[in-house]
Amino acid sequence: MTKNLNIKRYPATENKSLQAWNASDEYILSYVNDHQLSDKRTVIFNDRFGFLGCHLSSSNAIQIINYKSEQKALQFNLKNNELVLNEGSILFPLSELPSGIQLGIIKVPKSIELFEFYLSKLSKSINKDGVVLCGFMTKYFNKSMVSAAETYFEEVEQSLAWKKSRILILKKPKDIEGKNPIQSFSFSHSLTGDIEINQYPGVFSSKRIDQATEFFLDHLGVTDNVDRILDLASGNGILGITAKTINPKSEITLVDDSFLAVESSRLNLNSENTHFKWKDTLEDFESEYFDLVISNPPFHFEFETNIEVSIFLFKEVYRCLKIGGRFRSVASKHLNFKTHLDSLFSSTKIVAETTKFVVYESVK
Repeated sequence: MTKNLNIKRYPATENKSLQAWNASDEYILSYVNDHQLSDKRTVIFNDRFGFLGCHLSSSNAIQIINYKSEQKALQFNLKNNELVLNEGSILFPLSELPSGIQLGIIKVPKSIELFEFYLSKLSKSINKDGVVLCGFMTKYFNKSMVSAAETYFEEVEQSLAWKKSRILILKKPKDIEGKNPIQSFSFSHSLTGDIEINQYPGVFSSKRIDQATEFFLDHLGVTDNVDRILDLASGNGILGITAKTINPKSEITLVDDSFLAVESSRLNLNSENTHFKWKDTLEDFESEYFDLVISNPPFHFEFETNIEVSIFLFKEVYRCLKIGGRFRSVASKHLNFKTHLDSLFSSTKIVAETTKFVVYESVK
């Protein structure tokens, strides 16, 4: 097993308390080493910064990539450590896994539905004598983790704690059909009417429209003279759906870092002049391109709260907006995004607010 690697976060952070791995990553590697599993045919889920993938690169491990930033982090850290992955070693959450997997590794995501989805895929592809290691920090333990594991595996053992982390060790996959991964729920709004929303597991605001977004729908700022709209961090696409309802002639682009979010948006929006982009930045868009950008910017990343990515996206929005273009965003009041928006845009004003949320309009 490769040791002493230099693994860095992507995107980079100025918060020195945040690193590219935690004790559960180290615990998993220790277990793999102690049980001589490093040469097994391996698949890895939710390896956010490529720590596990880099350390297990010699085993030709398959990486299941959900985030574009996750893919970039893995590629950056492989190159930085002069490591390579074989062609075909990167797959995506909706890809079919090859059979004959001997070792499955999951960094347990915050979303139990997503965890269960990963388990269901693994239970179909792993050998009968294979093992699945699910690592997590003890403070994030949830009994639903065990229930999900027991749904798909006969043997579920919880390790002893090590540096405040644990591993669920799963063996003997059950021969059962997994659930339909597409979650559907009804939503009603004065602008959209009664609609059905479909989304894959792990997409923001499971099985409902979150309160901030629902409040934002009445204040999107979409008008008849807006030609190009960007729905940034699109999630299941509800902002794009509403914008398209208000102005059907507009060209709308939906962008999200999450592969499953982009695919969820595709499920819900099937109209002309609609584009879907799996991106973590706006680097592929030319300057002064959009008339209007709408967003409920991300500030939670798994169990972390970090507004650095939001601030970076504000800078990207500024570059891509036309002169006189508008950026409408919604956020929790305590984040105080106005301070950061004021430093970039010629003007930023509050167009609507509640006790919890605020909608900003920034003009280039």
